[in-house]
Amino acid sequence: MSAKEFAEPPVAGASFADFLAGLPDVLVARDFLRVVDAVVSAARAKKTVVVMLGGHVVKTGLAPVMVDLMKRGIITHIATNGSAAIHDYELARFGATSEDVAAGLRDGTFGMANETGGEMNAAFTAGMKDGIGMGEALGRALDRQKDLAGGEMSILLQSYRLGRPMTVHAALGAEIIHQHPATDGAAIGDTSHRDFRRLADVVKGLHDGGVVLNLGSAVIMPEVFLKALTIARNLGQGKPTGFVTADFDMTRHYRPRMNVVQRPTLEGGKGYEITGHHEIMVPLLAWAVVERLGIRD
Repeated sequence: MSAKEFAEPPVAGASFADFLAGLPDVLVARDFLRVVDAVVSAARAKKTVVVMLGGHVVKTGLAPVMVDLMKRGIITHIATNGSAAIHDYELARFGATSEDVAAGLRDGTFGMANETGGEMNAAFTAGMKDGIGMGEALGRALDRQKDLAGGEMSILLQSYRLGRPMTVHAALGAEIIHQHPATDGAAIGDTSHRDFRRLADVVKGLHDGGVVLNLGSAVIMPEVFLKALTIARNLGQGKPTGFVTADFDMTRHYRPRMNVVQRPTLEGGKGYEITGHHEIMVPLLAWAVVERLGIRD
């Protein structure tokens, strides 16, 4: 350790840039700033920045942060598991989401909201008929609704309106909407598989400077990403390589470490693990990126 690497204490009138500069240049503080720099470099070079989301990230109030980064052109693609899509859809439609799982499980009412299951499954069926992906189908369904309670904060809706629909990667039987009588397994499989193929195409753009951020998905998105990456490399003569990955989560898990941080960067690039609560770390990351880019509204 050198004294030059130590943290700077707060002083009156200091800016957010001063805060970032005052972080100690050690361990995960250093890693965090390197991830920030990677996103900034990718944004400036118009490289692909993929953000993968778990459901907890959406239901802890971070969708507006994702929407803002999309509108600024920093995030180029968002991919989610089914849980994140459900929370996002409910926030858009009703302005609220989540429930007491333990209480609902006791009497079998957990996940039995008719509106959520009915509307989302109807969107999948229509999406299969029209040959579009799950994320696009949900975004379109929200766009056609006249009584949205939280549309401005919906990643599904805003990505659809930006012309970059997010992809949704379903796990049959793992999501509450699969309990609904309107559930059509063929529609779920068809639309989610289209999104998988779309993600594999997006991943090609990571080569030589792109970034992948996995925010809070412990299983589904790391597994999906690994397969999308191998398809891209199979068709791209071993590319993409030379990109940065980072896993942000509250606890460390095997799949994100292996399938996001380590294995994808063996042929070039760098992977990072940042541990902390989403509701703190994700806004911190977003503010740091915007600050470093020098963006002013």
